[in-house]
Amino acid sequence: MRIVLISGIVFVHIPFSDQSSPFIGAYGAFDWLRVFLAEALFRVGVPALSAISGYLLFRGGMENFSYLKTVRTKSKTVLLPFLLWNGLFFLAILLALGVGLGEGYVPSPWQASVRELMTQLFAAEDFPVNVPLYFLRDLFICILLSPLLAWLIIRAPLVTLATLLIIAVIPDGSVYIVLKRSILFSFSLGIYIGLNKIDLRALDRFASLGTTLLLLSCAALATIIYMTGPSLPGWVQFLRNSLAIFGALGFWLLSARLIETQIGQRLSKTGSLSFWIFCAHYPLLIFMWIVWGKAGISFYPVFFILSLVVLFPFLIVSNDLCRKIAPRLYGVMTGARTKKPYEKAASAGAAHSKLITQQR
Repeated sequence: MRIVLISGIVFVHIPFSDQSSPFIGAYGAFDWLRVFLAEALFRVGVPALSAISGYLLFRGGMENFSYLKTVRTKSKTVLLPFLLWNGLFFLAILLALGVGLGEGYVPSPWQASVRELMTQLFAAEDFPVNVPLYFLRDLFICILLSPLLAWLIIRAPLVTLATLLIIAVIPDGSVYIVLKRSILFSFSLGIYIGLNKIDLRALDRFASLGTTLLLLSCAALATIIYMTGPSLPGWVQFLRNSLAIFGALGFWLLSARLIETQIGQRLSKTGSLSFWIFCAHYPLLIFMWIVWGKAGISFYPVFFILSLVVLFPFLIVSNDLCRKIAPRLYGVMTGARTKKPYEKAASAGAAHSKLITQQR
């Protein structure tokens, strides 16, 4: 699910101008498709990824959860990559603006106040310069709060989840602790699933129905957003927030069918590539958008398609090159996500065999 969701998040961040906004309707069905992908289907990415994180953190139960060890580990796997990738993009912006490139495309640190700089660098009050990395910031906050969230889930699961769900779906408001309110609910839902050892694979028999409902719901929502955007009424925002959360279940069911295919099996073995795509895609999209602006071509669908055609191969190649040429640097940049899933499975299998041998 990670590689599919993160690849989908790329669609959310493909830049456009006021003149190429999908809500103008200049390109008809193509504009509707952009809304479907960016505003409906792949909005489930952040809630789904945060639920996965909460589940993985507590799937061993409270008795196997060590807060200090978790914070130390996640400081390396979540916080450090956030600071590194965002800091590098911040420096790139400084250099680009210093030579007269990128003005109007990126926030300028040169004219920013100290408060604005704290946000650009650390996402203190709003999105950082590498916008998608707010998720890592919010995820680390959830990890810091995880003992409290787990305690509330154990003591009053329904009240806790219902309260966080209401906070997540209401159109306006802020909790200040996290930038995206849906993360608190989804992360806590993952904790609930992990602590109660709920086997979601039991739902696989409903995979076809769930996938169909997901796609139909996203199509209906995309049509509503396309007709009412860009300034969405409160009830449309409520629908979008709700589908982003409940659509995660539909995506889980979709993955049950996808994993049965050859392409699904190949995607499941991409390992740390998903994290590389997540951290690197936004700066590259902005760079391509700047280049496109200099080219003076106004037909936006060409940029949309070309950006995808160029972006994904570049990220795949750069991921492999960095892992082979500078493995230590790669380990830091990906938060020690250096092994592929089948390598982890092999290591786990070897450890299990060794344990059985010792017991015998």
